[in-house]
Amino acid sequence: MTEAQSVAPEREPEPQRDREGDREWEAVGGAPCPADAVGVRDRVADFVRRRVGPCEPVLDAGGPDAAATLRGLQKEAKDAGLWALPLPVELGGQGLPLTSYAHVAEAEGASDHGPAALGSHSLLDALMLWRHGSPRVRERYVQRLVDGDVRACYGMTERETPGTDPFLTETRAEVGPDGGWRLRGGKWFTSGVGDADLVTVLARTDGTAPDRQGLSLLLVPADAPGFRVVRELPVLGAAGQGEFALDDVRVDADHLIGSRGGALAVAAERLQLGRTLRCLRWLGQARRAFDLMRDRATTRSRSRGPLADLQLVQLHVFEALLALRTTRPLVYEAVARLDAGQDAHVEVGLAKVAAARMLQQVADSAIQVHGAAGLAPDSPLPALFRTGRLARILDGPDELHIASVARRVLA
Repeated sequence: MTEAQSVAPEREPEPQRDREGDREWEAVGGAPCPADAVGVRDRVADFVRRRVGPCEPVLDAGGPDAAATLRGLQKEAKDAGLWALPLPVELGGQGLPLTSYAHVAEAEGASDHGPAALGSHSLLDALMLWRHGSPRVRERYVQRLVDGDVRACYGMTERETPGTDPFLTETRAEVGPDGGWRLRGGKWFTSGVGDADLVTVLARTDGTAPDRQGLSLLLVPADAPGFRVVRELPVLGAAGQGEFALDDVRVDADHLIGSRGGALAVAAERLQLGRTLRCLRWLGQARRAFDLMRDRATTRSRSRGPLADLQLVQLHVFEALLALRTTRPLVYEAVARLDAGQDAHVEVGLAKVAAARMLQQVADSAIQVHGAAGLAPDSPLPALFRTGRLARILDGPDELHIASVARRVLA
């Protein structure tokens, strides 16, 4: 019995997705899966459906059972050859290029826990430390991140300042007498901080708020004296977010990520890729909700016939399909520009807003078609709807991206 099986799953696997439907979906979406990635995408989709999906109630709850279940799933993914697919080969990953991995990201993203179970969740942190960390940081942490032996998170948002305005950051880092850094302050709504071994912290190293210069990134081990997880912040009932404090935390001088004062350049590099990956995963979750809605409409009968015969149910199906098919090309346009090394601010902004709205809309329609069953804990729909609502705030609220894209277009 594996660790993943040690906690009994609370759901049965969902019906397998129709492969012919996948091909039709990709053709209409304008982004067919490259031939060399079809097999791995299908294997990932099957793994997420059979192994990750049934464990979601345990994983959503957090705690020791969730940690044990996740470790078991990670071992299964490694044994199946599905681990760390998008990470560079030189870091111990499988080097799947972005244009191929995008399709895998849709498949693994059908569950919020798919990326962690398959080892792709470390991509942004591993790339950041590899590109911008000191030689000691790279040697000490990058391989362990890729292997899943340590977990990292990124702390940027502070309780008393707008998360969209990093120039108001109040967390400070100063050089101590020994040459190391001393950090004071705190962050909240930090994804995964409760289980993290490493936390990248945005801190002011020079000047005062709201100076546009003087912000730096520092890597803080979670076992450093003075680092303290204040509390978990359940979001609409789900674990995963947290608040932490830095009470005169000391880190070595070589734990500065990038240059002093260069935080925003490093952050911008990871943000565009990170937002695009979120969009791809939201597409996967919306496709999952749509498939559940379609199955419910065609199999649920009333005294006067199946739900699918009702025009209002047909309207839900139509509007959800329209949202999916008009959003997917926007996301893959962002993927193409990032892969080509081109500026993608407009494309990523459009994709992020469209994908967030789309996921909330499709999940809401699926719940409506399911009725009371769509609200029950034995369905993934409440979690999918929760993610859709969070999506409109995570990685910057819709309003931030709308204003940013409009300014660029009008300039």
